[in-house]
Amino acid sequence: MSDAEILALAEPLWRDLVKYSNEGKYGEFAKNFSSSLALAIDQVVAGHQFANSELARNLSDDYDALGIIRRGEHVTVLYRQRSTKKPGEWLGRLVLGYEDGKVRIFGASIF
Repeated sequence: MSDAEILALAEPLWRDLVKYSNEGKYGEFAKNFSSSLALAIDQVVAGHQFANSELARNLSDDYDALGIIRRGEHVTVLYRQRSTKKPGEWLGRLVLGYEDGKVRIFGASIF
């Protein structure tokens, strides 16, 4: 796929992660996770993060795609992410691949 095609797939997924992280809706946040990622994440820990992380609950809609890294069957899309409450910028990472013929999230984080 071209960069434009990958970004077209990644954008709505990242937008949903930002939205549902801000709202603290873990079920909606994880709805596009691959089965392996869903099994690996402890829902109690994730719920605690949503409840107690100022960054995770205040992500801005102001973000930029920085680039794409292709590796085997997965691609990683990097984002410059901002917060509505904390000054500065963070690096967002979204790992995508196919599972059962659908694009799924195999990793997501903000550093």
